[in-house]
Amino acid sequence: MPSEKIVLEDVTQDCCGSCESTSTRSKLKIYSPVLFSFSMLTIGLMIDNLLETSFFDGWFRIVWYVLAYLPVGYPVLMLGIKNILKGNFFTEFFLMAIASIGAFAIGEYPEGVAVMLFYAVGELFQNSAVTRAKSNIKALLDVRPNEALVYRKNNYLSVHPESVEIGEKVQVRVGEKIPLDGVLLSEKGSFHTAALTGESKPNTLTKGEKVFAGSINLNGVIEIETTKEFKDSSIARILDMVQNATKRKSKTELFIRKFARIYTPVVVFLAIALTFLPYFIVENYEFQDWLYRALIFLVISCPCALVISIPLGYFGGLGAASKNGILFKGASYLDAMTKVNTVVMDKTGTVTKGVFKIKEIKSIGLEEAEFMKYLMSMEEQSTHPIAKAIMEYKTDGHNYGASNVSEIAGKGLKGTVNGKMVLVGNKVLMTSNNIEVPAETDNIVESIVMVSMENKFAGYVIIADELKEDAHEAIKKIRESGITKIIMLSGDKDSITQQVARELGIDMAKGGLLPEDKLKEVEEIKKQLGPKVAFVGDGINDAPVLAVSDVGIAMGGLGSDVAIETADVIIQTDQPSKIARAIKIGRSTRKIVWQNIGLAFGVKIIVLILGAGGLATMWEAVFADVGVALLAILNAIRLQKMEWK
Repeated sequence: MPSEKIVLEDVTQDCCGSCESTSTRSKLKIYSPVLFSFSMLTIGLMIDNLLETSFFDGWFRIVWYVLAYLPVGYPVLMLGIKNILKGNFFTEFFLMAIASIGAFAIGEYPEGVAVMLFYAVGELFQNSAVTRAKSNIKALLDVRPNEALVYRKNNYLSVHPESVEIGEKVQVRVGEKIPLDGVLLSEKGSFHTAALTGESKPNTLTKGEKVFAGSINLNGVIEIETTKEFKDSSIARILDMVQNATKRKSKTELFIRKFARIYTPVVVFLAIALTFLPYFIVENYEFQDWLYRALIFLVISCPCALVISIPLGYFGGLGAASKNGILFKGASYLDAMTKVNTVVMDKTGTVTKGVFKIKEIKSIGLEEAEFMKYLMSMEEQSTHPIAKAIMEYKTDGHNYGASNVSEIAGKGLKGTVNGKMVLVGNKVLMTSNNIEVPAETDNIVESIVMVSMENKFAGYVIIADELKEDAHEAIKKIRESGITKIIMLSGDKDSITQQVARELGIDMAKGGLLPEDKLKEVEEIKKQLGPKVAFVGDGINDAPVLAVSDVGIAMGGLGSDVAIETADVIIQTDQPSKIARAIKIGRSTRKIVWQNIGLAFGVKIIVLILGAGGLATMWEAVFADVGVALLAILNAIRLQKMEWK
């Protein structure tokens, strides 16, 4: 049950506006009522049981226990009355109020105090557990930028990030947060991105690379050019997703809430029946005895353990995932992840880096560096991703420079370099110009750039997308997590897709697919293999499949905004190995939730039977109720202490 329903949070809120000794004063106000009531109850019990004195009889004894009762009981009574005025009669506050007032009515004053005291103690533990669970999310709030040094009118002005427009230049000093998403204008920068990705290792970027709001500048003054407004920045998007995640309840949570609404009035009517029905059944009926049993029944029936521990369990799961750079958009997706039996994934940007690199250079008749000078002189005229990969090659000195360069659609480039006629492109370009291509190139599945000089084949360069460092580990861990089928669907050509699938040990792969083809494939997989199917992707073309899959997982660091908005789970680190971790967190969360449900029902049923049979007192009922709640809370917060690998 949320903490705001008793005085604990009201007290905390009262203190929040104060600027002097806020933490100490708020703790004092939180714990003082419990400490006062506990002291009064302890002294009262000592006098009752250890001392023989007449002054503690009669009205003095009643007043003593009433004073012990009020600090912890009054807030609950007020909340019970407020709920009744709203038409919500049957709440846990109503149960606690009836049980404690009933105990006073039959002269069991210490037990009446104990009911409310231990209820308040349980709420203190709950409050502490919720605070702990929220700490990972609050850490995100702490990195929200609140200042931007923007260049306007020949000067850097300090403004709120929300007022900065796209395309403006922003300066960030050492130790400051990047206020908005943008591209790096400085030559180099080092950034701490733990709040965004969960990774503590600094991220070094060079000029022109993307920087994300919420990252912390670690080294030197840098400048960035903004590419998004503050409301669309990475940190704003993450905060929105995390804050909204707690609003999306799991089916278990929703069921328990509905169950509590039915359960509580049933318990009240059963308690009434337990009080009066024995009059018609048993001999020597004593009203006070059966009322006492009914009050025990009410205390042990309080659904606190269920209503507290289940949302707390899911909240702990969301917090643990967030700490590991995995954002679930709601508790319902934690549950959905536990049922996944098939993982379907895109290739580019998911298990590969999505960045072309030179894999192999083969030159004929020229030194490699000389060969690359000719090739680079031609490719610097192009903006194609493959051309950019070739231009990353480091040469000694300057390129020759190309003239009369023309593009031949679908084939490549033609031009003059250092007085020689050069062709750069695919096999079709070579054969159409009667240039003999070596047979060995027929077996190359990666992208290949061929070069001819003066109508003679001069060599080729193989360009390939690199696998992510943890790609092999990711597939291994996904299998270890119990996933029965791993499938790869890619828009890249089939030969490359098949090669990557073989290298990673993926069960089945298909390449050359358009977005609508991927959609059909996933729908067919769901028909054949059944639910639940998770799809992992990062691009705009993955959005339709992410939407139709049972669990959509997006790579959040490099992924497109559309994919991230459509997905149910975001991997902020772009590491595919986190997929298995997300599955583990989901399963551990659900396991702990059901452990708590079993614990709560099991203990309550046993003590209910004992109480109804007159074999348990109010003390056992109080300790059993609070004890179960505390055990459930401690079990729930285990999620935040677990090491996830």
